[in-house]
Amino acid sequence: MSDTPFGFGLPPEEPENGDDGKKKGGGQGGQGPANPFGFGGPAGGGDNPFAAMFGSMNPGDLGAAFQQLGQMLSYEGGPVNWEMAQQIARQTVAQGTADGTKDASVTAGERSAVEEAVRLADLWLDGVTSLPSGSGTAVAWSRAEWVEATLPVWKDLVDPVAERVGAAMGGVLPEEMQAMAGPLLGMMRSMGGAMFGTQIGQAVGVLAGEVVGSTDIGLPLGPAGKAALLPVNIETFGSGLGVPQDEVRLYLALREAAHQRLFAHVPWLRSHLFGAVEGYARGIKVDTAKLEDVVGQLDPTHPEQLQDALQQGMFQPEDTPEQKAALARLETALALVEGWVDAVVHAAAAPHLPSAGALRETLRRRRASGGPAEQTFATLIGLELRPRRLRDASRLWASLTDARGMDGRDGLWEHPDMLPTAADLDDPDGFVHREQLDFSELDKMLGEAAKGSQGTKGAEGAKGADDTKGTEQGTSDESGEGDDKK
Repeated sequence: MSDTPFGFGLPPEEPENGDDGKKKGGGQGGQGPANPFGFGGPAGGGDNPFAAMFGSMNPGDLGAAFQQLGQMLSYEGGPVNWEMAQQIARQTVAQGTADGTKDASVTAGERSAVEEAVRLADLWLDGVTSLPSGSGTAVAWSRAEWVEATLPVWKDLVDPVAERVGAAMGGVLPEEMQAMAGPLLGMMRSMGGAMFGTQIGQAVGVLAGEVVGSTDIGLPLGPAGKAALLPVNIETFGSGLGVPQDEVRLYLALREAAHQRLFAHVPWLRSHLFGAVEGYARGIKVDTAKLEDVVGQLDPTHPEQLQDALQQGMFQPEDTPEQKAALARLETALALVEGWVDAVVHAAAAPHLPSAGALRETLRRRRASGGPAEQTFATLIGLELRPRRLRDASRLWASLTDARGMDGRDGLWEHPDMLPTAADLDDPDGFVHREQLDFSELDKMLGEAAKGSQGTKGAEGAKGADDTKGTEQGTSDESGEGDDKK
């Protein structure tokens, strides 16, 4: 991560002809951009105000800085400048990762290897889960392609929180001053959108250098039905493990294909997870007192004051029962998804891959620790998208398989109310051996009750008709008897 988290720095230039990502003028390495606008006292200040602001920039860099500043202040869209986020993410990817690994276009051989791995993974998964394949296609992505494919989902995740921050930025001034400060508020909103956009762009760009597929964080980031792997990151992930690259690729393909099955054939799961994220976001409060202090002292030439406030202590979860329940729902849902994938993949891989156990443990530790990009999103949206109870959930799903078989285990995904809760993760044996609800018998009982109701109505109708007929007959008989008497 960069020391300038909201990106008030010059985006790194695209590398040319494999120049190892070095920027013009002996540029700086690392993930984040440098400090293009010179905010915060650059070198070469002296008595020259322009040198104090822009340091030792060459004219080309200075022009780019002014261009980015103009784009930032002219933005009039939503709470996040997603165009800037996309641009920064692509530039971060082009710069390469900290270990010097560069992005590269996918070769025909890599594409073929990914397709074959996903095909074989689906074949193995058929024997350990009742959910059919959810991978309509298998694709190999470069890091840049991963950025383009996943940004729409990041938008769904981040926009709710960014809207809260935007509303807070507009409400820090007294009402009587807001009408007079229209241009200032507009500039603040533009700066806020750019700050979020730049920060998210950097985080997505860094994450693109870490992920191996489209479902690494437990959420479906890519298009539905498309199993995706990143060959360049798979190679990096497998280096030093002492495991053949083909086995690493196949194990990761199993995880990607298992996620795809779950999200394809549990139609409510995606909205359930994103609803839990949004529900948690609604309970985040913005420290408006801190924001008021920053805005009151805001110097247009030092916008890093506002970005520091946005990063340090701006987001505070509400300490309410509702917020705690929302967090528990989200963490449990993520753990159940990742735990099911972990258990199913291990069952599929263990008979075929000698390294299955070692790869499983490596990935568990990787998910538990997270990386700098995940920490950035924790700052941005107020929570960490990590399954804290992955091991507990995996044990529960494995026990369910032993007790009820794979059909009984996978049948729990039919409705969210049937899934284990956080309390069940504390007592997995109690959940596994609890008497199962037989929903087929319940449906049968409801059907019979409905038929009985219809039968009762029919009998009442027939009885009513007979009574009416009898009454009419009686009236007719009485009438006839009267005539006879006459």
